[in-house]
Amino acid sequence: MGAERQRVPMEHGMILEAGVGTLADGSPAIPTRLESIGSQIPERILTTEELLESTRHHPHIELERLTGIHQRHVCSEGEDSFTLAVGAARDCLAHSRHRPEDIEMLINCSISRYKDGLRHQWEPPLSLSIKDAIGANKAISFDISNACAGMMTGVFILHDFIRRGVIRRGMVVSGEYISSLGQNAAKQVHWVLSKQLASLTLGDAGTAAIVERADSDTDHISVAAFATLSEHSRLCLGAPSHVGPGASMFTKARTIHKVAISESPPLLKEALDAAGLGFGDIDYIIPHQTSARAIERGAKEIGERLGMQAKRVVVTVNEFGNTSSTTHFVALRKYLGEKRFKKGDTVMLISFASGLEVGVLIFPIEEILDRYGNEN
Repeated sequence: MGAERQRVPMEHGMILEAGVGTLADGSPAIPTRLESIGSQIPERILTTEELLESTRHHPHIELERLTGIHQRHVCSEGEDSFTLAVGAARDCLAHSRHRPEDIEMLINCSISRYKDGLRHQWEPPLSLSIKDAIGANKAISFDISNACAGMMTGVFILHDFIRRGVIRRGMVVSGEYISSLGQNAAKQVHWVLSKQLASLTLGDAGTAAIVERADSDTDHISVAAFATLSEHSRLCLGAPSHVGPGASMFTKARTIHKVAISESPPLLKEALDAAGLGFGDIDYIIPHQTSARAIERGAKEIGERLGMQAKRVVVTVNEFGNTSSTTHFVALRKYLGEKRFKKGDTVMLISFASGLEVGVLIFPIEEILDRYGNEN
């Protein structure tokens, strides 16, 4: 369907799709943009102090000092991956010009696929249940999974379908009910170097984004790019838990951080060069939200490697914890709702996901502000 795609493998292995230019058959690519963002955050708050008090072996870890995470939001009874995704999709539509029946493609990108509690739903795919719940009956729907880079991968896929003229608009959605990983880890963590320590940073959240054809020379996604460093694929692994419902996660967090900082600068530079920007030209850098210390230290080290420091690095992990595939869009929705952006700001999303996946999305903040009551 549509024109042949043009995906350019860059020098360091990054697959990059610019927002403008031509396709492989010589026809012009159609620019795309983020039209609206939605989120669904559980009301229940679990503080880091409360979580550590629940640990079985009382490891005396200063988790809040190490990570900067004061709290996370977690699901209560009746909430799960499905309800979070549906709530986020409805919030997204509430701030959109489009109706559910206008959505031509719906992609669910969550790692967790829980419905009716901790029942993991494989078939029918969760995307079908979400589509039916919001009334997007005309949409093609399917599920993908790409670790914590899931939502950004979904945007990357929609960006490609739209720029080739296959569809006009679609929705990416994810509901991450992953707090059970922390509850299971609390029964097993003995000390600060435990491979399950990262599970104590997790929180639950749902997000959604509508991507559509852009009709402006300035209001469009500049770059969407991904690289997979597969030699690091075993640094974070999940498995069914044997101590409680749900799963357990085993992460070499320090090694992942070290690898991401050492290997990402050349990849980020290729994406920035394609957008005609420097690292210091970006108004808001939104990285994957793992820990406040890791984000701040990583941004500084990357800035030193790229020869300029970032203007603003967004940190929301202190309030929401690490919400996996939804972290970037939780931050975007928060900043849109709080009117932090002004028109003309340039945003760069950076994912460092298990795999190791390095993803980049660069776009301006323009018309989307009008749908969140922003008068800047």
